[in-house]
Formats: sequence, structure tokens, C-alpha cells
Amino acid sequence: MPATPTPPRALTVAGLFAGIGGVELGLQAAGMSTQLLCEWWEPAQGVLQHHFPDVELHDDIQTLTALPAVDVVTAGFPCTDLSQAGRTAGIHGVASGMVKHLFELLEDASPRWVLIENVRNMLVLDGGTAMEYLVSQFERLGYTWAYRLVDSRFTGVPQRRQRVILVASRCDDPRNVLFADDAGDLPEALYREDAYGFYWTEGNTGLGWAQDAVPTLKGGSGLGIPSSPALWVCDAERGRAIVTPTIEDAEALQGFPRGWTEPAQSRGRASLRWKLVGNAVTVGVAEWVGRRLADPGSAVAAPSSELPQGTRWPTAAWGRPGERWAVGLSLWPERNPYQHVLDVVNPDTAVPLSLRATTGFHNRLMKSRLRYQEPFARALKAHIEHMAQTSTLAAATAR
Repeated sequence: MPATPTPPRALTVAGLFAGIGGVELGLQAAGMSTQLLCEWWEPAQGVLQHHFPDVELHDDIQTLTALPAVDVVTAGFPCTDLSQAGRTAGIHGVASGMVKHLFELLEDASPRWVLIENVRNMLVLDGGTAMEYLVSQFERLGYTWAYRLVDSRFTGVPQRRQRVILVASRCDDPRNVLFADDAGDLPEALYREDAYGFYWTEGNTGLGWAQDAVPTLKGGSGLGIPSSPALWVCDAERGRAIVTPTIEDAEALQGFPRGWTEPAQSRGRASLRWKLVGNAVTVGVAEWVGRRLADPGSAVAAPSSELPQGTRWPTAAWGRPGERWAVGLSLWPERNPYQHVLDVVNPDTAVPLSLRATTGFHNRLMKSRLRYQEPFARALKAHIEHMAQTSTLAAATAR
């Protein structure tokens, strides 16, 4: 009788800058086991301790002296100084510059894989200084690296969120992880026309417009003031309104179970949950990477060209000491079943955008030169009138 094959050993993970565990939750769904988490912010620590109770939690990467012997080291380091919505101080800013500690730890560690995630803006900020720093550090340590810009919608969540995923290894080819899948651009017919996401805090130079999706969820202010997107619901059957998702909706839009960040409320204001979710990594993105880390494929055939140092960073590239290459790939590695935004955000339970917020956004939009759909402008005006009437009625009832 033939011997039963031994199942492959589950890869082990150390999660640095762990946040609320989006990367680790995705890797866990791909069959991995987390051995260490490192996160400094107390509200995030509360979430990690609740959902990963048996995992060692270290509170500061600056005092972490060594990495455990794991297969995968993750580092979704702070985007504060790299994001368009942040300070844009760059890769050596106080927050984003903390990534230097990752490379200090890698000096004396030998993981099979290193996984980094961060915002698209780091490809262009300061002429791409951030990407140059990251890949140069990996090359200095003898790693082969590859990165790819992906859109979270490929996982099926209705959130237009573009993030850079970078994988590096001393012993394996990261192209067989990040470049092994390519579904091509998603067809516009995929999206319904019953709701559109936008950012009500904009209106002067942009809208953050997204069909059948919300624009990128943001962390909000440093004080924890939420910066939630809004939805124009224009479906006759499900109602017509201007609403904002609940925090539980936001969790689902990031691929987390609803209520994932509830444990943070014991560590601070409930509004901090928005910052935690906005700073997180979409779970499905991490799961896709995890499946490929555990079972690399073969890089798909794609156009490629040499990438001289100092040129603009493309949406996908790879390199190793002495050579760098740009690769032509889409932002959609896979095409998973799509959740329409109104199947995630229920207009009946979502919060109407306030009179003040809607009025301010409408006024900015009318003064701008931005293009917008005329029915959208009419819907904003109708919402303002409705909220004003509701406010007047409430005031009269209170007398």
C-alpha cells in the first residue's frame, strides 16, 4: 500500500506594523500560521489581542531586537508620509521612515519571503524616492524583488483601492508570486448603475468618484475624526438618497467580518475604528498573495523592458542586484465574484449625509470646474432640501 503523502507544512508569519491584522487574516485564510505580531497603537493592539489571542504581541518595532525563525515577514508600514491624504514628507518622514527597522532586522534574519504593502503614491512622490529606497535596501541585502500595483476590487469587494504589493526573497523568484496571475482589466459591464461613491470632503479639485463602489477608505485625521465616503443611491427600487456607510460596512468593504474592530472601543473613542479600518490592508489581497507564497506558479508572459535607475516607476516591476525590469500587467491578478456596493451598504441602515456636509460639498462643487452628472447635482440639492425640512421638523417637535 503506497505511503500517504505528507501534507506541506504551513508557512509561519511574523507581522510587523500589523495594524488590525488584515495581512495576517488573509495569510491565515491561505493556510499560514502567525507567530509574532508587532503594533504600537493601543486601539489596534486591542483588536489584535482579541482576534489573535495566542500570538505574541510586541508593542514597538524600535525595541524588537530580532525576528523569530519564520517563513514570511510582513510589513505594511505607515503610509502617513507617502499618501496624498497625508503629510507627503516622504520615505524618511517620522512615520513612514520606521520601515528602516525592517531592514535592520533582516540583517540577521533569513525568512523565505518578505511582503510589503503601501499606497500607490509612493511610486511617484519625490520622483519615486520611496520605491528606490525600498528596492535598493533589498538589493543591498541580496534579495530579488518584485512589486505590482493591484486594485482591491479584484478580490470582489466594492472598494476602488489601489495599493503596491512588494515581495522579496533571497532564495525564490517573487515573479512567480506576483506575476503568476493576470485577469486583465475588468469590464465596465461588471458594475451596476444604481449607486456611485464619492468623497464629500472634496469638491474643489476632485470627487473620488467610483461607480458601484466606494473610493479608497481613508484613515481620517490624526485625532480619529472619521473621513467616510458617501454614496449617491439612485436606484428607484431601493430608494434615492445621499448616505454614508456604517463602520461595519467599512469593515466589510475591506474584507473583514463585521464588528472586527469593536475591541478597539475599550482603548479609545469609537470613531477611531474608522482610522483603523482605513489604514488596513484588504484581507482578500493578502489572501491572494498568501496562496501564491505557499504555492508559487510561473510568471505569465507579459511585455517587459529594462528599467534604468532614475526613470518613472511603472505599475509592475522586478529586479535584483545589477538589473531592473518593468513589466506590463493589469491591476487585476484575478477576477473574483463581485459584490455590488448596495449588497454591502444597505441604504435603509446607512447614515444620511448631514445637511452641513452636503451643503458644503454642493457649494464647492458648483464653484469648481469639475465634470459631474447633472442628475447627481439635482440629487444633492434634493437631499439638502430634505435634510433642511427634517431639521426644521425636529426643531419644532422639540419645542
